[in-house]
Amino acid sequence: MDKIIDQLKNYEEVCWENPKKENFEDFIKKMDVKPEDIDKAAADLDRYASYIAKVFEETRANKGIVESPLKKINGMKEDLDTEVLGDLYLKMDSNLPVAGSVKARGGMYEVLKHTEDLAVKEGLIQRGDPLDSLVSDEAKKVLSKYIIQVGSTGNLGISIGITSAKIGYKVIVHMSSDAKEWKKELLRSYGVEVKEYDSNYSLAVTEGRKESDQDPLSYFVDDENSKILFLGYAVAGRRLRKQLEEDGAVIDEENPLYVYIPCGVGGAPGGVSFGLKCEFKDNVHIYFVEPTHAPCMLLGMATGKHGDISVEDIGLDGKTEADGLAVGRPSSFVGGMMDPILDGIVTLDDGKLNPYMQALYKREGIFIEPSAAASFAGLEMTKGKKGSHVLWATGGALVPKEIRDDLLKD
Repeated sequence: MDKIIDQLKNYEEVCWENPKKENFEDFIKKMDVKPEDIDKAAADLDRYASYIAKVFEETRANKGIVESPLKKINGMKEDLDTEVLGDLYLKMDSNLPVAGSVKARGGMYEVLKHTEDLAVKEGLIQRGDPLDSLVSDEAKKVLSKYIIQVGSTGNLGISIGITSAKIGYKVIVHMSSDAKEWKKELLRSYGVEVKEYDSNYSLAVTEGRKESDQDPLSYFVDDENSKILFLGYAVAGRRLRKQLEEDGAVIDEENPLYVYIPCGVGGAPGGVSFGLKCEFKDNVHIYFVEPTHAPCMLLGMATGKHGDISVEDIGLDGKTEADGLAVGRPSSFVGGMMDPILDGIVTLDDGKLNPYMQALYKREGIFIEPSAAASFAGLEMTKGKKGSHVLWATGGALVPKEIRDDLLKD
C-alpha cells in the first residue's frame, strides 16, 4: 500500500486492483441495500413517469422515462493506444434529459420521492397514487413553502436544482470553487439561489447541510450518504441490460461486461455499479476513473479509511479540469459498498481529458464533458480482455455552445 500512496502523492497515473473484491453471492448477503430495493426504485420511477412527462417537456417523447442511449463506438478503437477486444460502447448519460448528466436518474428520483412524501403529508394525494395532480396551481402553492438544498461541484446541483425549481420548490445549491461558471448561471436562470464557496466540495456540502438542518421546511439532498439517490442511480443497471440485449450482445462468463465510470465523491458511480452487479453478477467487471489531482475514492479504499481521509491529507491540491470529479474526500457509505464490488481504479492526468473528448467528437460526432472523457482511461485495466466494453459518459449535453466550441479546438 505504501507504494500506491507514494505514487498518488506524486500525481502519478496508477492502475489499482482492488484486493477486497468478492463474488456476488458472498457479498450480497452482507449488504444493507438489496436487489429488491432497486425493484422498488424502478417501480417508483415508472409510477412517476406520467408526472415527469407533464412537468418536463423534453421527456415526453419517452413517456417520462428518463434514460439515455447506448451507442456502439467501435471506430474509436483505432484512436486508442490500448487494445480493445470486443465491442466498445458509450453509455450516453451525457444526454440524459433535464440534467444532461448521470445525476439525472438519482437526483430526480430523490426529489420526486420527497415530493410524494410531502404531498401525502399535506393531503394532496394518497400514498402510491400517481403524482399527476401535483401539476395544479394549488399543489404548487403548497410545495412552494418548502426548500430543497444540495452541495455540488456542478452536475448534481443542476439535476436537483432544475428538477426542484420546475416542481415549484425554493432551491438553494451550495457550490464549490471548482464548479464551472456556466453551471451556476444555468441554475440562476431557473430561479435557483446559488451560494458560492472559495473552498472545495466538502465545505459546500457541510455548509449546505448545516443551513438546511436549521430550517424545518428544508430538505438536504446528500450525495455522500443518500440511499435514495444511490438506488435511483442503480436503476441504470437493468436498463443497460435491456439495451445490450437489444443490440444482440451476449453477456456471460465467456463474454463478460467491462464498465468504466468516472468517479468523484462516489454516489452516482457507486449506485450504477451496485445496479450492474445485481443484474450481471460476476459477469461484470467495473472500474472507476479519477484525476491524479483528486483520487479520493482510490485513497479511501486503498487505505481502508474511506471518508476519514482526504487527498489534501497526502499533500494533493485536489484541483482538476474534471470539475465533476474535483472531490477531496470520498463517501464512506459508497466506499464501504464498493469494497467487495469494484475491480479497480485508474487515475489519469488532466492533459488526457481533452484529447479523448476531441477524438470521440471527430470520430463519432458525440460531445461529452472533459470529466466524462476520463472513462477512456479505464481501458488500460483490461488490455487484451475479450468482452463488451462500456464507457460511461457522465455529462455534457448542457454545456453552452461557445464553451463546447472552445473545448473542441485543437
